[in-house]
Amino acid sequence: MNAPQLRAHKRRAGKAPLVMITAYDEPSARLADAAGVDLLLVGDSVANVVLGHTDQLHVTLEAMVHHTAAVAAASPRAMIVADMPWLTYHGTPEAAVANAGALIRAGASAVKLEGGANRSSVVEAILSAEIPVVGHLGLTPQSVLAFGGFKVQAKTSEAAKLLLEDALALESLGVCAIVIEGVPAQVGTDVTHALGIPTIGIGAGPDTDGQVLVFHDLLGLTATKPAKFVRRYADVGEVITTAISRYAADVRSGDFPNESEAYPTPDELRH
Repeated sequence: MNAPQLRAHKRRAGKAPLVMITAYDEPSARLADAAGVDLLLVGDSVANVVLGHTDQLHVTLEAMVHHTAAVAAASPRAMIVADMPWLTYHGTPEAAVANAGALIRAGASAVKLEGGANRSSVVEAILSAEIPVVGHLGLTPQSVLAFGGFKVQAKTSEAAKLLLEDALALESLGVCAIVIEGVPAQVGTDVTHALGIPTIGIGAGPDTDGQVLVFHDLLGLTATKPAKFVRRYADVGEVITTAISRYAADVRSGDFPNESEAYPTPDELRH
């Protein structure tokens, strides 16, 4: 998967829905890529699910570069998309290009940023630097303070109209896909049908051109109750806790390590 292939990937063209999952390090990228996903998103959600913050506003560009490089170390077949964190594209276009370039140098093949027509100058500048861009509309997590929390967006006809206008504006600028998060299913459907580029939904209904979920959410690794749109495919957290409990019990009982798990002692060292 590369940017031109992503841009052309519409379900109405007979293609299967895109599969995107977040990844934040080499193991998660390696395992997800082995499962055959199309896109790996180095998400600013690393702030929540890895670093323990309550929102995505507390992750820096340096941290995103660090995690992008770790994902790239897996040499995945899947396309790597890296989130531009809060305040890295809210200033001058020149600064935004430099920040996007840092993520590309770390191993990403595209960057993702939030906002619509209000980000036109920044999106244009990044695209002019030959860096592919993925948009993000709807419930944009970096706007959590302005929204007053993580709330479903585009719940009125006027708000839905504005979201569609933003999506069309991003498409006209040349982005290769748009993530649509936290909107009524009909809004996800309408925007998807209106665009010639793919939409990737997260809480945007079943009709988008692809879906994305957070690695830790779908594997049961998060401590908080998952959002309505999350389907948990495994409770890996319970598996991990059980395994570590068994290890602790074996250490305390003296069962670990046993003779087969110790290096043999040379004769000259025996006493």
